[in-house]
Amino acid sequence: MSNVEPFIKTPGWLDYYDGPSRPRFRLPPDAVDAHCHVFGPGAVFPYAPQRKYTPCDAPKEALFALRDHLGFAKNVIVQATCHGTDNRALVDALKASGGRARGVATVSQDITDAELQALHAAGVRGTRFNFVKRLADFTPREVLADIAARIAPLGWHVVVYFESKDLPELYDFFTALPTTVVVDHMGRPDVTQPVDGPEFQRFVALMREHPNIWSKVSCPERLSQSGPHALNGEQHAYQDVVPFARSLVETFPDRVLWGTDWPHPNLKSHMPDDGLLVDYIPQIAPTAALQRSLLVDNPNRLYWS
Repeated sequence: MSNVEPFIKTPGWLDYYDGPSRPRFRLPPDAVDAHCHVFGPGAVFPYAPQRKYTPCDAPKEALFALRDHLGFAKNVIVQATCHGTDNRALVDALKASGGRARGVATVSQDITDAELQALHAAGVRGTRFNFVKRLADFTPREVLADIAARIAPLGWHVVVYFESKDLPELYDFFTALPTTVVVDHMGRPDVTQPVDGPEFQRFVALMREHPNIWSKVSCPERLSQSGPHALNGEQHAYQDVVPFARSLVETFPDRVLWGTDWPHPNLKSHMPDDGLLVDYIPQIAPTAALQRSLLVDNPNRLYWS
């Protein structure tokens, strides 16, 4: 689509990808894409030397064009590991958004109070802890606990990214955090296992027993084994992920978020169609009330209240 052409034409991007379709599902007013990223441009905002992958540039202009193309009102921009603790690209996008974006930063233990206040003024409302070993180096738990204690007085929350097999060893750490905790992508469940099986139900129990824990029901393209496909001329995207996400939306309607994960960093299997991802939403939030909670009420309460 021409309105995201600045990103699609970035050298090194997948040449066969024509851009997102226009979704058939009409998003409710004030809907929020609560998980997306900006990358670079690297010539202005260099990538971290210790990064595990190098993305193609995905500048703020392309993100805002995608926002408008899909029908979202706002974005929550999440700092990804390729920029490390250098949040300049994130802050630049937040300041350019006219109040229509909030951010989740990555900070180090030695950040000053003045630097935290500057991030808050720019629109940052959380920090991210990444426990996916192939994406991030190990950080001692006591360091992360100290960061959480520093950001709690600002009203920020902690976003955690991990894989389901690692939840048992992280459970006590997550439940001791003094903030709201938002889990990325349902804790990456193995969707070849039953939704009522022990692995996923351990995560459900975590949310049930700890009302400060939220979940993003995003990134089916990273979890699915079946992928997007067509049935009887209709798109039925990522069907094997639907039962997992829908169970969380229906069980915890006031503690779920959704986002595109644009521009889908470090995903090698296929390039998702963001329009199709939006059309996936009614499968996991089948009523107007659930859709409004997921897309409007919850993210606005967490990030703009």
